[in-house]
Amino acid sequence: MLDRVDPSKVDIVPELKRYAPPAAIVDKSVYSPWFGGNLATLLKTRATHTIVVTGGETDVCVLSTVLGAVDFGFRVIVVHDAVCSSSDAAHDAMQLFYGQRLSQQVETASTEEVLDSWGARRRV
Repeated sequence: MLDRVDPSKVDIVPELKRYAPPAAIVDKSVYSPWFGGNLATLLKTRATHTIVVTGGETDVCVLSTVLGAVDFGFRVIVVHDAVCSSSDAAHDAMQLFYGQRLSQQVETASTEEVLDSWGARRRV
């Protein structure tokens, strides 16, 4: 199916593309990035402890990513203003789910909080 899509429609946005490499790109063809790929191994070999999750479909792909990351033992941060869904009701329900039901396994933060945290780490 991807052979019928304009490559610019499925590529990394230019603002992020300049980071790859050194950042790795891991493509997925199913909802979960953990199924059928090497993402967990890649992250573990890079001594990754925290996953910051953003993306489309708060109630599908984001959910699959979050639950898999928890299962693999990563610290998980969902950036609540950097996720979206085609269903407002499902999106709102998932925001509550991440922030309340999964509050022991998942943290939520705003984009500003994440960027401020990264800036603080660079200054130290």
